Amino acid sequence: MANVIVGVTGGIAAYKAAELVSLLGKQGHAVRCIMTDAAQQFITPLTLQTLSGNPVYTSLFQIQESPEWQVEHIGLARWADCMLIVPATADFIGKVAHGFADDLLSTCVMAATAPVFFAPAMNDQMYANPLVQRNIAILRDAGYGFIDPVEGNLACGTSGKGKMASPQQIAAVLETLRKQDLQGMRIVVTAGPTREAVDPVRYITNHSSGKMGYAIARQAANRGADVVLVSGPSSQAVPANVTVVPVQSARDMFAAVQEQYSSADVVIKAAAVADYRPKTAAAQKIKKSDGDMVLELERNPDILAWLGEHKQNQILMGFAAETNDVQQNALGKLQRKHLDFIAANDVTQQHSGFGKDTNQITVYGADGSVTALPVLAKEDAADRLLDLVLQLYQARNK
Repeated sequence: MANVIVGVTGGIAAYKAAELVSLLGKQGHAVRCIMTDAAQQFITPLTLQTLSGNPVYTSLFQIQESPEWQVEHIGLARWADCMLIVPATADFIGKVAHGFADDLLSTCVMAATAPVFFAPAMNDQMYANPLVQRNIAILRDAGYGFIDPVEGNLACGTSGKGKMASPQQIAAVLETLRKQDLQGMRIVVTAGPTREAVDPVRYITNHSSGKMGYAIARQAANRGADVVLVSGPSSQAVPANVTVVPVQSARDMFAAVQEQYSSADVVIKAAAVADYRPKTAAAQKIKKSDGDMVLELERNPDILAWLGEHKQNQILMGFAAETNDVQQNALGKLQRKHLDFIAANDVTQQHSGFGKDTNQITVYGADGSVTALPVLAKEDAADRLLDLVLQLYQARNK
């Protein structure tokens, strides 16, 4: 996670800075805010202080109790991994483009060695003005980043390109700064449910949405890994830079994983695979009758057990979605299937069920380690799991 400075200037879109600061905090970033005098006419420092959990800096001559900030623009600039100017007014863009540093935010930008991104917000005609565009070009040429405004209704009552990008789009630039610490690793992830055919129109499945597995694949690719995602049926968006192998049944998934296994450095089995399938799948739709119907089931192959038995130097992580005795069941699975890690959660809990955007996971390691994660967005939980995998990978490949 990153240390982020959010610089707020005096535009009506300043209110969106509050949402951005809240979002960055939820993603696990440490946030400190700097406000210009004009920004304080639109939103109060108290709002951003409450959302960030840190003091808000408003003056070049502000005295802080901590000696760390005796020279504020230098201390803050050194602390930051990234600066986001939200919104970036025409005035502030022009000031920085011409090297002026007459307040805390502009001096901090000048002192920054970390990446600085501007999110412009202004009237569409102002944004199109050749002078503003020239200033933007100067900053781009100097290496500053821009999150371009979008088309939309503007505060002045017109519509056009000048509306600030959404807080989600602005926060996404942090992904471009992520350390590529998984480069050179080939990671196979399984996700989603499997479907076991009863007849051509019916199947046995489970409630898995695929969100956790897709989050792991997405974050692994963002961190530079070569990722193959073996996915059962899912409505999740295909992650960028990920090779997806779609499957239907447990046997399909087994075959796909076997094919990928020898070239994998890591396998993370997040899929919810059906343990059983109908012994016979009808060739035609089974018609309703007056009596009951008995459906005979047979075991599907145990993919995770096979991977554990055939493991060479691969790192193998399984998942245990439990409803009771979570630790006992997870540890039993870890040992029986020769895993390096098992990520366990209680799917009856509010933040951990199928289809949720959050998860609360405890990771048990073959070395006896226990890592209890708090409730996290699934992307953030995915990063924490990948951190554990990376630590083991580095230890094995010293």
